[in-house]
Amino acid sequence: MMKFLSGTLTLLLCLFTATAFSQKGNSAYVQSINDYVRNYITTHEVVKGADRKHLHFFAPDSAYRVVATFEPIDDKAGFKMPTSQQTFQPYFRYGKIRFTINGVPCELTVYQSKSLMKNEQYKSYLFIPFTDRTTGDETYDGGRYIDVSIPDITNNRIEIDFNKAYNPYCCYSEGYSCPIPPKENALAVAIRAGEMKYTKPVH
Repeated sequence: MMKFLSGTLTLLLCLFTATAFSQKGNSAYVQSINDYVRNYITTHEVVKGADRKHLHFFAPDSAYRVVATFEPIDDKAGFKMPTSQQTFQPYFRYGKIRFTINGVPCELTVYQSKSLMKNEQYKSYLFIPFTDRTTGDETYDGGRYIDVSIPDITNNRIEIDFNKAYNPYCCYSEGYSCPIPPKENALAVAIRAGEMKYTKPVH
């Protein structure tokens, strides 16, 4: 009987300790996202001063931080991605990522800018424009973006954090030319993470 009680207490202690560590880790993560959002708002290059009160984010949610599998694409031809100003920007399809959000299997294409590949500072930059079930409702009509880089890919896996999804500049002003997320990057799930709609009228 004593051995049984001892084993039970040990199991409960382990579960309590694991839960405590999990909560502590999640708390640190939430704080890191709050810090990211605060820095994003205070250093925004387009939205300044009192207008920054119109920048909004969903509450941090670790359910939208996922580890995706990565499959490279050998795209030598590239393609022209349309923009909000009815122009085109040259991109290559760099690879496919696959992951699950709230039980829903998802797939996105990762792109590499042809022009940035020539820039030493940005040559490893990768671009993930996307839309989801919140687009046009809780989030910007033109979709949102996520930035990653080639070194982020390890053993054909990459962490994607939708809590850092942000709006294109044309969300705030009509003077910008922003890539439009291709149809292949339309997610059939609501991504309630990252930047929300800008609440000041655009002109």
